[in-house]
Amino acid sequence: MILELEWEDTCTEPQVERVVLVYNKTDVSGLQTFFREKFVVGSSNVEEIWNNFKNIVYESIERFVPHKTLRKNSDPEYYNTEIKQLKSKVRKEYNRRKLGVHCTEKLKKLSKQLLAAKKLAQEAFLKSIISKEGKCWSDFYKYVKRHKGNKENIPAIKDSNGRIITDMIEKANAFNSYYSTVFSSEGNILHKKGENTGNPFTTDIKTIRRRIKAMGKNKSVRPDRVAGEILKLGGEAMIPYLA
Repeated sequence: MILELEWEDTCTEPQVERVVLVYNKTDVSGLQTFFREKFVVGSSNVEEIWNNFKNIVYESIERFVPHKTLRKNSDPEYYNTEIKQLKSKVRKEYNRRKLGVHCTEKLKKLSKQLLAAKKLAQEAFLKSIISKEGKCWSDFYKYVKRHKGNKENIPAIKDSNGRIITDMIEKANAFNSYYSTVFSSEGNILHKKGENTGNPFTTDIKTIRRRIKAMGKNKSVRPDRVAGEILKLGGEAMIPYLA
């Protein structure tokens, strides 16, 4: 007898790695020298200048900005140092459980301590959120989302006729039909054409310097993937090019 099975592992969530740039360890002198050598305006086309600028910045990040790889942390928000130490001890005793009764008893004792520490930390975490009166609800929603796991995130909804929808596919179709009535297609949007006079324009270097100085270090990167931190580190080496 041959039995065919389709197996899908949904018990464990794969660890997701994330690459983070370490700007505080950048080779600043090498970065600025690289910018001085590369930033040469050889075209009058703004698009070509911008694309060349981005390519130079991307290359400088690869060469002079170190990076580190972070793995997704699967521990809940309320885990503290005590819990992490107990987890390590429980793991060690679990591997030694076959060495004798004393190891088994120690494993049970540490497991009870770990459960009690988790319970206390969880209660303290929830009390701290409630005491702040809604000023950190994002932490609370992360906590709720973690406990829900892979369950359905969207509850039952009503369609335009008032009918309650619980099926996932019907929910998606209902949302699609609703959003199609709200948003317009790009073809229906009127585009205002600006007049290009062809007159040259100038930029103020002081203004560019002030704008770069005002950029936040911890702001998210825009779609062009040019971080404000790399502009700050480039300093005076790139300002003539931006002007």
